[in-house]
Parts: sequence; C-alpha cells; structure tokens
Amino acid sequence: MQYKPFESRTPDTQYHDLLERILSSGEKVPTRQGPQALTLMQQTMRFDLSNGFPVITDRNASAFWNKPIGELCAFINGATTLDEFESFGCDWWGDWATPAKTASRGLPPGDIGPGSYGAAFHDFPTSEGPGFDQFSHLVEQINELPELRTHFVSPWIPQYQVRGKGKQPRTTIAPCHGWVHVRVLNGRLHLHMFQRSGDVPVGVPSNMIQYAALTLMLEHLTGIPAAAYYHTISDAHIYEDQISQAETMVGREPRRLPTVRLNDAGRAVADIHDFRAEHFELADYDPHPGLRIPVSP
Repeated sequence: MQYKPFESRTPDTQYHDLLERILSSGEKVPTRQGPQALTLMQQTMRFDLSNGFPVITDRNASAFWNKPIGELCAFINGATTLDEFESFGCDWWGDWATPAKTASRGLPPGDIGPGSYGAAFHDFPTSEGPGFDQFSHLVEQINELPELRTHFVSPWIPQYQVRGKGKQPRTTIAPCHGWVHVRVLNGRLHLHMFQRSGDVPVGVPSNMIQYAALTLMLEHLTGIPAAAYYHTISDAHIYEDQISQAETMVGREPRRLPTVRLNDAGRAVADIHDFRAEHFELADYDPHPGLRIPVSP
C-alpha cells in the first residue's frame, strides 16, 4: 500500500459526519436489544487508502484495533464456536453464545451456528455435497479474471436466517456485515463492504478495520494495488444509551488517519486462510482519548 506521507494526509471527517447525521436526523425506533435507537438508512463512506487506513481517531482504538482483524480471519477459516474464536484472539463472543441463546436455536453450547459468518464464508451449503469456500474462490477468481464484476462474497444463508411463527433460525445472531464486492478498475483494487445493520459507536469502527484489512490481504495475494475501501451501512444506528459518548466524539476535531501495513510475517503469507491479526502493524496513530461505550448484545 502506497500511503501519502502522514503530514500530507487530509484529516478524515466521514465517521464524525456519520455520527452527527444520526444524532441530528435519526429516527427513534424500538429494538430487540432493549434500548431504543436513532436510525438512518443507507449511509456510505469512501476511504482513499493512500490518505490513511480507517482506524477511527475520534476515540482511541489502540487497545483493540487489530482484534477485529483476528475475528475476520476466524470467519474466513470457518470458525463458529467460542473455542475456535479464542484461538484467533476473539474473546468477546460469549454474550452471543450463552446457553439460553444456543438452546433456543437448537445449537450445542458455545456454538453460534451453521448460519453464522464462518459457516457462510468457508462452508456455504451447496446441493453438490461439500460446502463452498467463498474466500478461496474470491482470490482465485481475481487472479484469473480480474476484469469481472462478480468478485462477490455473502455471509447470508437464507434458510438459516428465518424468523417468525414455527420457524427456528440456525444462528444466534443474523450476520450484520460481510457482503463484499471487489472490482479491479484501471489496474487498481476497490473493495465495497455492504453492512445490513451497524452499531455506529461500537461495531462499525471494528468493521471498518477488518474489511479495510481484507483489502490489504487481497492486494498482497493478487499483486493488484489497493485503491479504495467503501463501507455502506443499510441500517446505521446509535443506541440511546450511547448518545452522550457519540456527542462527545462529534465535538472532537477530525484528525489524520494512520498507517496500517503487513509486517514481514504477513508479507510471507501465500494463502488467505493463513493471515492473522498479528500480521498487521499500526503506525502514525494520533487519536483522541478513549471512551467507554455500552454494547447491546
């Protein structure tokens, strides 16, 4: 990735502006998580990666910035259980795999189900037998036929996401992110991630990191320089118990985005399944102070 020198980068306001739009124009709606939420539909950010990597500066993310990358690596490798997540450094899935939640879905304890991200990405069900590894195919297809418009990955297995009377979903949480479309335009790689639902103060900053990191993974594995990362949220929301923290972030001045690169171990990776969180390094990071923000599982 060819970054501009840090002092030449333009401070990025997109996440700040998204928070501000939701606070000023969001519609108040009930949620199944408990607190009401301010919600806006169809919000998109576009990050020119030469201007920095989208680790938010509106609050300090240095304590967790690479953990979402480990989570995505777990999903790419088909992880669906708490034990598997732990092996990738993901220690926050317990609230989404409680005995009550797994039992209500007919799942073993500690398993988020065959309709979850890892199952869809690595073992998407087919009528021909074995599951389909979407990310393995994605890399192969970009390398073989870069000009196609069909470089696409989906986390959604429809028959496992059903809700309603007499129906039982086969995952403890419906996938919120992970619809990925890659395009190669004029010899440069663009990645667009569509997100069905986004908790903007807490979840979205992690999603920004993990799919921008995916862009760097694909750049490395294909040799096609990364150009931009696009992030669309269909249902972008702030829970009412997060409003004060969101207002604090909106009151802070935007700063320049940092640098994220693959380290030597990351540059030695030849298979997308072999990437790990520790293969990425962060530099030029100058955030505002951290904030404690409630999470609604």
